[in-house]
Amino acid sequence: MAARSIVTTRDWDAGAGKLTRHEGTEFSGLDLCETDLTGIEFDGCTFRDARFNCSQQTDVAYLNCTFVNCNFFDATFTNCKTVGSHFERCSFDITTVEGGDWSFTSLIRADLSSATLTGVRMRETDLTGAKCRNGTLRDLDLSGATLTAADLTGCDLRGSDISTLNPTETSVRDAVITIEQAVTIAMSLGLQIRD
Repeated sequence: MAARSIVTTRDWDAGAGKLTRHEGTEFSGLDLCETDLTGIEFDGCTFRDARFNCSQQTDVAYLNCTFVNCNFFDATFTNCKTVGSHFERCSFDITTVEGGDWSFTSLIRADLSSATLTGVRMRETDLTGAKCRNGTLRDLDLSGATLTAADLTGCDLRGSDISTLNPTETSVRDAVITIEQAVTIAMSLGLQIRD
């Protein structure tokens, strides 16, 4: 996309959408509702006011990208990457993420309460202040993740690495965890576990 620095929906439909790689491109007001995306790579791109509603994305890579005021309503990500990306004021209502790598991604204050994330690698992801009340965050690799001030009330966390979870800094009432996870939290708090 060297010939263009800003891409709109019209540009996407006119041919930009056929490219398999985009680098340093700004997408403005892009409408990808109900679109199937497969095997596309976005590197260092910016998405402003983009709509991904009901899109089906498979093996798509968003590397070091920035998303501002984007809508992912009912979008499905399968084995996708968002490594190093930043989401700001984005909507994730009933979004589904299955597998893939979302490590080093910034989801500060993101509302994931109706989202379902399973089997995702999210190492050192920043979930500061994230709203995950009654959400599903199962079998995630959250090692090194920042969970300060996140709301995990009633959240299904079974199978996830929650070794960085500090229940004194994160709301966890009624969250669902396994016995093994309970032991991990107890040990992180300096408790002694005995028969």
